[in-house]
Amino acid sequence: MKKGIHPKYRPVVFQDAAANFSFLCGSTVECSETIKWEDGQEYPLHKVEISSASHPFFTGKMKFLDTTGRVEKFQNKYKNSAYAKRTEPAAAAEPAK
Repeated sequence: MKKGIHPKYRPVVFQDAAANFSFLCGSTVECSETIKWEDGQEYPLHKVEISSASHPFFTGKMKFLDTTGRVEKFQNKYKNSAYAKRTEPAAAAEPAK
């Protein structure tokens, strides 16, 4: 391997602030903060927005959207447009004899 072209691989603490969860893992990520870990040593700290501790897929706490409310909101928004004012053909309105 050539010297000086590879990033430094070292242990880094990744912290998910949303779930109050941290884990120690090897990485090449650049960090400006440090934290004292459970073993008493100080490691670089990289803060993440989401991890397996806070992601809905892994936690099982899925959020379902109110789709009926969204459809009604859309219909109300465009009820006065030319598209919404289309009427059925007159022949279709009369019952067949």
